[in-house]
Amino acid sequence: MDRQPTLENERILLRPLTADDREALYAVASDPMVWEQHPIHDRWRRDVFDPFFDDCLASGGSLVAIRKDQEDRIVGSSRFDGYDEEEGGSVEIGWTYLERRQWGKGVNTSIKRMMLAHAYDYVSRVDFRVGDTNWRSRYALERIGAVRSKRYELERYQGKRVVHLVYELTREDFERGPLNV
Repeated sequence: MDRQPTLENERILLRPLTADDREALYAVASDPMVWEQHPIHDRWRRDVFDPFFDDCLASGGSLVAIRKDQEDRIVGSSRFDGYDEEEGGSVEIGWTYLERRQWGKGVNTSIKRMMLAHAYDYVSRVDFRVGDTNWRSRYALERIGAVRSKRYELERYQGKRVVHLVYELTREDFERGPLNV
């Protein structure tokens, strides 16, 4: 599976992340509201964002979201990770963050639609990991038909436990769901 494809629709271009995208993405990530429900809630700080960006770059699966109808402006990022060919195949989609003015405008839905359609050419299931207090992301996943399958605790961050939930969406559920237009 190509985890860094170039995907495009009428509004959004997704392309592989490059080192040159750091400043444009930091401009998106530097808004504390973007991270307020995220377990790593201070990713808006430069000293927290830079290691995150470096990890995204090293992952080999990160994509940059560009609004074609807004002067080809970078508005966020998302990522494929954890590709597993066994038992029909699975991949994780996550690490998504968007400029706040893109919220509620169908941008995340558009990004997920393209990423899911690409993934289902190779796998039968897509997983999403989300912090248990990230209600915006949880609601968005449930709205597209993803089903919560697991709950687990990660290491602590700043002395607090970090609980994540895993949602999954099968190819069949995607084909019957609201994103398969």
